[in-house]
Amino acid sequence: MASRARPRVPVLIPLTKHASAKRSPRPAPDPRPVLLAIVGMSGTGKSEAAGYLARRLGLTSFYMGGVVLGEVRRLGLAGSPANERRVREQLRRSKGMAAIARLALPHLRGFFKTQRIVLLDGLYSAEELTYLRRFASEFSVVIIALHTDKHLRYARLGRRAVRPLTAAEVDVRDQAELENLNKAPPIVLADYHVCNNGSPRSLHAALGRIVSRLPG
Repeated sequence: MASRARPRVPVLIPLTKHASAKRSPRPAPDPRPVLLAIVGMSGTGKSEAAGYLARRLGLTSFYMGGVVLGEVRRLGLAGSPANERRVREQLRRSKGMAAIARLALPHLRGFFKTQRIVLLDGLYSAEELTYLRRFASEFSVVIIALHTDKHLRYARLGRRAVRPLTAAEVDVRDQAELENLNKAPPIVLADYHVCNNGSPRSLHAALGRIVSRLPG
């Protein structure tokens, strides 16, 4: 009588160093320094956000308006909002809408020699953003856009200590910034978006989550 064939038993071979499955390599960290900019319409909390990020990370903050102040002093004019506005507009007429960013670039390069992340205070126009992103081989540009419901912006701007604005004045300013400064594209094209309708604490928490994702 023929014997029954034994069922085949699978042989388990332990994985050796050579037979182990290959793991996907982790992406290399971005070696470039980061230019971190906060954008948004007036009353969305840009100053609060910038102050918190500077305290949290110990960041060096570069104020784009300082370029204009330097030009005001160079021309021998008195420091005043009217003179600052006149010089700012003249710079943009003579050097283009990216004029402030062009003049700021040497300062930023100086900071990047010793700083991993530089906080940019005062990025406004699409042309400024486009200009700065031309230097992607030197540094990356990361944009955080803040958004706030309009009635809350009215309230915040109406009760601020320095140059409070009425609701009508806020509307006029918004329109002027959108039409004259081309302010909307950097907000729309931001890398991160934060709704700042709540407390400073909730804003700080949202910013902290973003900061944890930054390279370096």
